[in-house]
Amino acid sequence: MRLVNRRIGRGNGILLGALPIVLLLIVYIVIAAGRHAANPSDKILPLPGGMVEAMSALLFEADPLSGQLVFWADTLASLQRLAIGVAISTLSTLLVGLVLGVLPPVRATFGPLVTGIAVIPPIALLPILFIAFGLGETAKVALIVIGIAPFMIRDVAGHIAALPREQMIKAQTLGANSWQLMLRVALPQAMPRLIQAVRLSLGPAWVFLISAEAIAADVGLGYRIFLVRRYLSMDIIIPYVAWIAVLAVMMDAALAWASRRGFPWAHGGQH
Repeated sequence: MRLVNRRIGRGNGILLGALPIVLLLIVYIVIAAGRHAANPSDKILPLPGGMVEAMSALLFEADPLSGQLVFWADTLASLQRLAIGVAISTLSTLLVGLVLGVLPPVRATFGPLVTGIAVIPPIALLPILFIAFGLGETAKVALIVIGIAPFMIRDVAGHIAALPREQMIKAQTLGANSWQLMLRVALPQAMPRLIQAVRLSLGPAWVFLISAEAIAADVGLGYRIFLVRRYLSMDIIIPYVAWIAVLAVMMDAALAWASRRGFPWAHGGQH
């Protein structure tokens, strides 16, 4: 059987997906062990035991100043910022994307503005956001929103605008007005695309979050990574980066599951 025609089951898919990760871990351990054999004080590639020892204090011992478990406080702070930013972006995309996608005059008027904002590097706006909103949480959330919302709006609006014209004509024949077209025709078909847009935006959202935390924060995953880098503490940086990857994968999997459960017709009837 040709590879292009082969179908992979769920169990085999998990095994195949885990294989490159396991191989990467093995390669890392082999290289790290070689470096430590040549230089026992090497900090660039810490061994798993060293990472466990370094992380145990952050995981299980309260910070003397704040009284918090540092790792979990960092995680909670970053997830709160990310959740607020993604939620605002998603709601904005749903509202603005529907209007731009269904109403051609609105799309012609405001479409270029959305495009212009989307092509501006969000990191370049970070100093402006800190000046405008201060060094608090607002600027960090605003960077996430500005970074991902325009892209999501363009994607969802373009998807709605590309819906078959016959659907709109038939709905209008049955007496639907513009708002009913948005809610009864465009919205149901836009929801799977909206979830897909959120999934694609999670990576950039993490980038903007880490960037903002690195510059102005006193707690957060990005703050901790950039705080310990001056000490070459790779035994903390690598676990933190791995934890961010785990969180991102879990979010992506949850969104994919929600899309399949809520809109099976958009996935070929798969559950």
